This record gives sequence, C-alpha cells and structure tokens, in this order.
Amino acid sequence: MIARNNCYYRCLTIWHRIIMADVAQYFRDNDLFAQHCGIELLEAAGGSSKARMVIQKHHLNGIGTVHGGVIFTLADYAFASACNSHGTVAVAINCSISYVKPSSTGVLTATARETSLGGRIGTYAIDITDENGCLIAIFQGMAYRKKETMDDLIKMKAQH
Repeated sequence: MIARNNCYYRCLTIWHRIIMADVAQYFRDNDLFAQHCGIELLEAAGGSSKARMVIQKHHLNGIGTVHGGVIFTLADYAFASACNSHGTVAVAINCSISYVKPSSTGVLTATARETSLGGRIGTYAIDITDENGCLIAIFQGMAYRKKETMDDLIKMKAQH
C-alpha cells in the first residue's frame, strides 16, 4: 500500500512539474508586452516565480529613475506567472504597489510568493529588488482562479 502511494505521489509530482514547465514556457512565449519591455521569466512553480529586467534608457522617466509603470509591469508579470503556475487560469482582481526606493541602473528582480490559496482566490506578495538586494517596491496581488486550466489555454493556442 505504501509503495503504491509513493508511486502515485511521484507520478503526480512529475506531472505537476511538466504542467509548471509548460505554464512558464507559455508565459515566456505569449506575453508580448513583457517581451517588449525586456522582462525575462527565470522560474515559475508552485505559487512562486522570479522575473528580471535589465534597466534600459527607455525604462527611465523624466527625472532619470525607472518609471513606476515599468516596475509595476515587472511585478505584475511575476504575479501572473506565480498565480497561474498551479495550472489553473488565474486573473488579477486587485493589485497595489508601494515604491520605496528609486532605481536608475542595473537589474531589477521581482520575486513572487503565494501568501494564501483557498478555493477561487489566491493572494501574492512580490518584492522588487535591485542587483544589490535593496528593496525597490512591494506589490500585492489578489487573483481569481477560473474553472479553465492552463492546459486548456495552451491547447487552444496551439490550434490557432
């Protein structure tokens, strides 16, 4: 009995890793705005994710610091990748961001972690840091998990 359960959980874990890898690749291939902004998805699995962006001249605002919309976009991409990484399509229903320190050069990294998941609602906290680990912004997101799966979305995209 124990061996069967262990095999079941190993198979489930392997299946879950395949789904997570497909979801991460789906976001890499299909989020055209993130691509346009130069955002790279480093990882996405089990309610967490990490994305980064090398700051370019076009990311700067009129006073020479990274535009708040760019930071929000980086955080939102990490949020979307994290909340969809379970394999269920999830969409944002509320987001907020606090900017705590300006940045103008280097690399920004958004690290998302799931803070709660229950039924149809998930909440996430995303820290945006610079290459020295200094906190640049704090993003909080709430997602609604739809009935549709990411596998359904991937298959539908492949048919078109």
